[in-house]
Amino acid sequence: MNESETLDALAERLGAVLVARGWSVATAESCTGGGIAEVITRVAGSSAWFEQGFVTYSNAAKQTQLGVTAETLEIWGAVSSATVEAMVTGALTHGTADAAVAVSGVAGPGGGSPSRPVGTVWLAWARRGYPPEARCIHFPGDRAAVREGSVRAAIEGLIAEAEATP
Repeated sequence: MNESETLDALAERLGAVLVARGWSVATAESCTGGGIAEVITRVAGSSAWFEQGFVTYSNAAKQTQLGVTAETLEIWGAVSSATVEAMVTGALTHGTADAAVAVSGVAGPGGGSPSRPVGTVWLAWARRGYPPEARCIHFPGDRAAVREGSVRAAIEGLIAEAEATP
């Protein structure tokens, strides 16, 4: 099985879990540039459980589309727990999805720093009415590998969130 098929299988599994729960999902993406939504919408019938995707690559877009505050971005930076938590909360606030995922990171090859080297990615997941849960993952490899790893982690986290709900 190639990498694309694996992502497709994960997206199909996500859809099955969401349909069983009667949930819909939204994405708020920065470094993945809509990649999570793209993988999800490769699944036939995903319109039954995928509500919307926000691609907020710039800080200005994070603010206007998702309500991330300038203060959060100034204090914590775009690649931080605070920012992805605000992004995922904004995705739920600006739609009717039951669950959402947000991602922001340094995909490379440039843009890294000692505190946030290339491959540093923050993800957050949330269900409506519950606080977000954020996690930092350091992905090895080039830009494509970091982005693909981020998409995989985002979908796996959504599956785990849905499966953990009784």
